Amino acid sequence: MARRYPIGAELAEGGVHFRVWAPAARRLAVVLEDRREIALEASGDGYFARFVDGLGAGARYRFRLDDRPELHADPASRFQPEGPFGPSQVIDPADAAWTDATWHGITEPAKQVIYELHAGTFTREGTWTAAAGQLPFLADLGITTIELMPVNDYAGRRGWGYDGVNLFAPSRNYGTPGELRAFIDRAHALGVAVILDVVYNHFGPSGSSYFAYAPELRKHGAANEWGDALDYSRPGVRELFTTNAAYWIEELHFDGLRIDATQVMIDHSERHILAEIAQRARAAAGTRMIFLVGENEPQHADVVTRHGLDAVWNDDFHHTARVALTGATDGYFHDYRGTPQELVSAVKRGFLYQGQIYAWQRNPRGTPTRGLPRTAFVHYLANHDQIANLGFGERLTSLSDPARVRAMTALLLLGPEIPMLFQGQETGTRRPWRFFCDHDPELGKLVREGRAAFLRQFARLATPEVQARLPDPTAQATFEACILDPAERTPDNPWVRLHRDLIAVRRQLPGGELDGAVLGPEQLCLRWLAGDPAGDRLLLVNLGRCWREAVIPEPLLAPPSGAGWTVAWSSEHPDYGGLGTPEPFTRARLAIPAHAAVLCAPQMGLSLRQDNPPPASGEKHPVEP
Repeated sequence: MARRYPIGAELAEGGVHFRVWAPAARRLAVVLEDRREIALEASGDGYFARFVDGLGAGARYRFRLDDRPELHADPASRFQPEGPFGPSQVIDPADAAWTDATWHGITEPAKQVIYELHAGTFTREGTWTAAAGQLPFLADLGITTIELMPVNDYAGRRGWGYDGVNLFAPSRNYGTPGELRAFIDRAHALGVAVILDVVYNHFGPSGSSYFAYAPELRKHGAANEWGDALDYSRPGVRELFTTNAAYWIEELHFDGLRIDATQVMIDHSERHILAEIAQRARAAAGTRMIFLVGENEPQHADVVTRHGLDAVWNDDFHHTARVALTGATDGYFHDYRGTPQELVSAVKRGFLYQGQIYAWQRNPRGTPTRGLPRTAFVHYLANHDQIANLGFGERLTSLSDPARVRAMTALLLLGPEIPMLFQGQETGTRRPWRFFCDHDPELGKLVREGRAAFLRQFARLATPEVQARLPDPTAQATFEACILDPAERTPDNPWVRLHRDLIAVRRQLPGGELDGAVLGPEQLCLRWLAGDPAGDRLLLVNLGRCWREAVIPEPLLAPPSGAGWTVAWSSEHPDYGGLGTPEPFTRARLAIPAHAAVLCAPQMGLSLRQDNPPPASGEKHPVEP
């Protein structure tokens, strides 16, 4: 029988065709709502299949392995209306009223501005329908791509989604698969792409039946920090993940994937599992352009250079920027100083560590990025991990001077790498972002202990008084504190204005060569060199006190011939809560306001040159800087 995918329940004329990979079973039966139990036929290599007539969309079912009393969800279930422990439901993918036939995907990846979104906390309702109502705001802001945190179903009523329980089933906590499709369709209508965060490195501790069907999924004697390591060398295992990637792209119209923690996807096959996932995802997209990005904590560039992903998250930029903004250098911030040199190097070269010794891990960190374009890196000042990992989940607007945050936001959004915002960042929200879950008491206790132990790597969070006050990740109140207030998404919010204007400025920056230099202990500049020098742009960033300097032998500051620099944009504009910006360049000095980023453009005829002849040799007067 012709099938779209090799596993799962698929509608066919007059009924439903089931196919399951269950090498652990000698017999497999589908158990329907009316308690009928129908044996599937073994078809070799651990597969079982059967067509059952009279069933249609909406039919609910589970599977029984051998004669065991427990029933399990379909490993490729497209929907779990009662959660991971309940029955699976047959879904008709053809019932979607798609209107995106002319959508071509992410056709200009270098022009992306990504927005990381958690469906359960983006609105008070926590549903796809409510989130769709907020999409015009994101489109008006200038967001081009939404990155959804994992949407696969998980145990409980709330969670981040990184539990790997029902990989094909959009969580019932946010709505139905049809409502998710409508969300994506609405985004496409507004010109916004949607990519999905997927977890292919472990299975969750509660609700997952994958090992019951196929113990071969587990790599015996190996584990990672989240659970059992997976054995990607087996064909059935590879098929599970490559099929899942294709399913999200083809059936749900996602525009790409962000692949979680690729460093623990250890595979010694001739072709790495990541390369196979990338190939299958692109094939599923057809002529539509998709974007594939990986997270890789040790910063191995081979996820792009060898395995076919388009980009990789750059934690180095985040870490140095956060140190510059907060001054905290404990825990995994140990090897960063937040200096202008680090910031310039991250903008010019991506990873700061490309094989040097990284004292925190007592090993070399990173691999060379030579030859990679700057758009192979995603930069951010915040993401789901980096806010919650610091104990109480405070936003940068609560930890640093707002003017410094505005200046660093300019460096992020005007830099050449692909920038990413985390939900609420664009409104300057003070609402925290914390880890939350909903498990049974025994597992919840282990989660609380595990989170507290993780945070003890930060000296200030290891103190008894802080450990005693850490938010309980299993508490309803912890989750509710993270829910964003849509009332903050107003055009006159200074933070919204800042982000909207910066994204608009970003679109107008010239392509081509970009260079940067350190100007002082807390000062730096970036220079865009256009084909026509009149199109050059100069970004001045000052993260310290008001800075004045009369002698600066840095050629990047030199204006085009016959022109002078004038302010084109400043983070100190009153619209953003700033105090104004005098022209930085005069005959006497270069001056940058405290905690500011100032973008300058050339203005012809604005030269600082004087026509008066200089004093004769030997009669020059000393100049005090």
